[in-house]
Amino acid sequence: MADLTKVTHAQNIRYDWRAEALYIIDQTLLPNEEREIRLQTVEEMVDAIRTLKVRGAPAIGICAAYCMYVLARSIRTGDQQAFLQKLSEYGEQLNASRPTAVNLSWAIRAMLHTAEEHRDCTRDQMLDALYEEAAAIHRDDIAKCAAISEYGLSLVKDGDGILTHCNAGPLATSRYGTALGPILLGTERGMRFKVFSDETRPLLQGARLTSYELQRAGVDVTLICDNMASIVMKNGWVQACFVGCDRVAANGDTANKIGTSGVAILAKHYGIPVYVLGPTSTIDMDCPDGAHIPIEERDPEEIKNLWYEKPMALPDVKCYNPAFDVTDHDLITAIVTEKGICRPPFTKSLAALFKGNK
Repeated sequence: MADLTKVTHAQNIRYDWRAEALYIIDQTLLPNEEREIRLQTVEEMVDAIRTLKVRGAPAIGICAAYCMYVLARSIRTGDQQAFLQKLSEYGEQLNASRPTAVNLSWAIRAMLHTAEEHRDCTRDQMLDALYEEAAAIHRDDIAKCAAISEYGLSLVKDGDGILTHCNAGPLATSRYGTALGPILLGTERGMRFKVFSDETRPLLQGARLTSYELQRAGVDVTLICDNMASIVMKNGWVQACFVGCDRVAANGDTANKIGTSGVAILAKHYGIPVYVLGPTSTIDMDCPDGAHIPIEERDPEEIKNLWYEKPMALPDVKCYNPAFDVTDHDLITAIVTEKGICRPPFTKSLAALFKGNK
């Protein structure tokens, strides 16, 4: 059985209580270097989220919660209204860094709600409450990832081939991860899978992160270029596609890393199920469909220069570099959450998850 200790318990985000400091693993340096960096100012935090030093919707939410706590500690005023106003401004700055990932705004709202609830408390009591909320968000994600992994594992069998896109493992979440969770959990239990990891252009999260996590976990992983997905499916080597999500609309349309919709279209052609795995915090019931999901457009230099010694396109060549695309709900076989597996029609199955919560 594979030793998963380094993977399932990797601390991609940690708050050091003694040092009163927030640390993250800088994912832009992986797989060649595993280094922690400290986040102290709102500028450093925004940069870390925007430049993908921390990435993955759940991980961004966890990081944002701790960021709000650190920023709250930095506010020096005895006036509670001024304190709340400044914390709200910090939240707005953080929220603007990645508009597509709903976990970011969700975590910020949770922290602001906690602050508002404790507005009549002392500063120390307020800070204690904010820390506990951030830690609770972190603990909650660990529990959700474990549950998602269990549900997802029920969808595959020993020996299956699984294709992944982007990265939705422990680095992007906590502990097992979401889309990689069933693979890691199954491997721990002695199951063997054959995983095909899309490199995921242009930021190569599949090559740099997914392949790194799976290789370290002892999983049989084969890295492929994104445009090789069709041939491995045609060859009969793939029995399921597991992908994560940055936002799920009420009708089941799902925003995930650019290229996910292409994977889903190919899978439908070859009769392969597509499973989207993510916590319920990623489901936005106020967003009716994929057309209402904001899509972040990133720097063209990521296409032309980022991974090359010399530019691979002329300076004047235009680039279109969306970070995400939307996979239509009719291409998705099921959406796996910590509360269970949702199947079409998603308007009903997703709504059922939240029944009684309002």
